[in-house]
Amino acid sequence: MTESSQAPEASGAAAFDPPFTVDEPTAHTLPFVFNTPHSGAVYPPAFLAASRLAGLALRRSEDAHVDRLFAPVVDLGAPLMRAHFPRAFLDVNREPYELDPRMFDGRLPAFANTRSMRVAGGLGTIPRLVADGQEIYRGRLPVEVAVERIESLYKPYHRTLRGLIQRTARQFGHAILIDCHSMPSSSLGRDEAARADVVLGDRFGTACAPILIDAFEHHLRARGYRVLRNKPYAGGFITEHYGEPNVERHALQIEINRGLYMNEATLAITPGFSELVWHLRSVVTAVAAEVQGLSPARMAAE
Repeated sequence: MTESSQAPEASGAAAFDPPFTVDEPTAHTLPFVFNTPHSGAVYPPAFLAASRLAGLALRRSEDAHVDRLFAPVVDLGAPLMRAHFPRAFLDVNREPYELDPRMFDGRLPAFANTRSMRVAGGLGTIPRLVADGQEIYRGRLPVEVAVERIESLYKPYHRTLRGLIQRTARQFGHAILIDCHSMPSSSLGRDEAARADVVLGDRFGTACAPILIDAFEHHLRARGYRVLRNKPYAGGFITEHYGEPNVERHALQIEINRGLYMNEATLAITPGFSELVWHLRSVVTAVAAEVQGLSPARMAAE
């Protein structure tokens, strides 16, 4: 069964119908929730008209096909939440009001975080840049645009995600959020990270029990993947915000090298896609078998 959010009525945000989807398993048998917050690929005409960029240039921030990579988890017994709005339009892996005042005409709310490192880098809740550093917009946006996107899209998204986690915790005694992303191979530089196929982020040990990240690393390495932890990606707002292992809420970010499964210039999938899907399915199955036999208390202790 698939559940879709209701499209918001506010202009602009209403272009997404629905703005996100929760793919529900026939039976929720695993204590996992999977989330792909950056896989959205719906670009409204009004957004395109306001952008300096077009086509593939505007899609550089997109985690293309990541929702498809993890689609088999639904058959395994876990829900999968997928954003339809693109990251360049709204980034739900940020604080709700992490905004650059230089982007807007009008006064931002007093509680907005305007000085974070992510805002300085052009990658706030309403991004100023795509991932390769190009400016998105032709000019300033009315401040009402930011408020509308956050109130109509961001907050319902997080309400739904929080609800999935809470439901899972009630059912199993604990909940494990897997936040799924992809990384451009060019972002890994020329040092050791350049050899990484997967980067696992647990906010340096604070967002999940060690057994969880240990299990993912072990089973990925067993299938031939090169794995790093927390470098260069330790997990964003979602991992940090929902990862509370002291209250049996665990969160782990997975970043997959795009070169494994797609042509990074055209975003077309490559022959490696099917094998990666199969391997990810088998990894999730193996990790789930390890944590299923543990009580929440034992999981936290191991």
